[in-house]
Amino acid sequence: MQKINKSENNGLVSYSQSRKHIYTVSEITREIKNLFEQKLGDLWIEGEVSNFKAASSGHFYFSLKDQSALISAAMFAYANKGLKFKLEDGLKIICFGKVDVYGPRGQYQIIVERIEPKGIGSQQLAFEQLKKRLEQEGLFDLRHKKALPLMPFSVGIVTSGRGAAVRDILQILKKGAPMVNVLIRSVRVQGEQAAAEIAQAVEELNSFGRSDLIIVSRGGGSSEDLWPFNEEIVARAIYNSRLPVISAVGHQVNTTLSDLAADVFVETPTAAAKIIVDKRNALVAELADARYKLDFSITDIINDFKNKLIGFTHMLKSPAERLLEKQQFLDELSSGLNYNIQHTLELAGERSSSLIKRLGALSPLSILSRGYSLSMLMPQGAIIKDINQIKPGDRLKTILHKGAFTSLVQEVIGDEPATF
Repeated sequence: MQKINKSENNGLVSYSQSRKHIYTVSEITREIKNLFEQKLGDLWIEGEVSNFKAASSGHFYFSLKDQSALISAAMFAYANKGLKFKLEDGLKIICFGKVDVYGPRGQYQIIVERIEPKGIGSQQLAFEQLKKRLEQEGLFDLRHKKALPLMPFSVGIVTSGRGAAVRDILQILKKGAPMVNVLIRSVRVQGEQAAAEIAQAVEELNSFGRSDLIIVSRGGGSSEDLWPFNEEIVARAIYNSRLPVISAVGHQVNTTLSDLAADVFVETPTAAAKIIVDKRNALVAELADARYKLDFSITDIINDFKNKLIGFTHMLKSPAERLLEKQQFLDELSSGLNYNIQHTLELAGERSSSLIKRLGALSPLSILSRGYSLSMLMPQGAIIKDINQIKPGDRLKTILHKGAFTSLVQEVIGDEPATF
């Protein structure tokens, strides 16, 4: 403390100090800064964002305000790089940081270390912001939706090769539509790298050109587990897909951006497989109905023609015997025609059944059931067709008719054709 003595002389006041210290601007700024740190320390502060600016350096600068006051704030790049939602003017937030003094302007400000949106989780806010932006771009427009094929004979599935989703889909297709060929593109369905893998798989199936539609699927989980299906890269890959896409991300309440971008979305992988089975059953029923209508129409025409001839017979009084002969001949023709039509329809039905069986025999599931197996190089998931694709030490996944196992390559034997 300074000791100050005061005396008066002819109306003038003079001050003498027992100890005198004159602060520099920098010193007083440091003193103020120390006072802030000692008095306040780390703190939470609530306010509304205004004057937001993202600098080229990656730092964020903005103001926090309420009804009667405003304070400057800065959030440096190291702190904001993990921010999931977009800061914008008018957003109400809660900040964690400390009060600091910016020396060059002698201005106090909040150095923000963490931000949370008020009243809503950061992940949900990020979802809502991205959903709004993609919706404005037209990614969810119903006019862009593609119709599913009348009967898909080849289906590409983007999902985890070891998850329950792919097992459910294969089981239902094997039972209800065994003629459908299945191409499995195994990907990660949760974690930081999952979204990029899912998007790449959708693009690859489009480029491969051997699928009639794509199912993007996983077997449910928490909101965090399902987050890859809310990533922009996945929504855009589905939107840009030339092939129709069914989104079958297992959930009960929340709709993902993949669901909104897809041509059709269902709540479970099982429901996606049932769509294909239902289409097969509808096609079979439609063919049976067409056959019945054709048979009925032909019979009706013949009976009508017979009735007309009978009427002519009653109108003509002679020669009666010739009319009777013609009527008998017509009956024979009618009988023969009915037989030929029935025989032709039976042959057509047999050919259809044969084609369906042949398609079923070509199914990977049928091949596996005869004792064959399918090996893939892990973790890429590439199907092994040539020993030049592998080397000792590689990890393989082998799919059998029932189940699968993994193994390590110990030796690669020659490149001559396999013998049994």
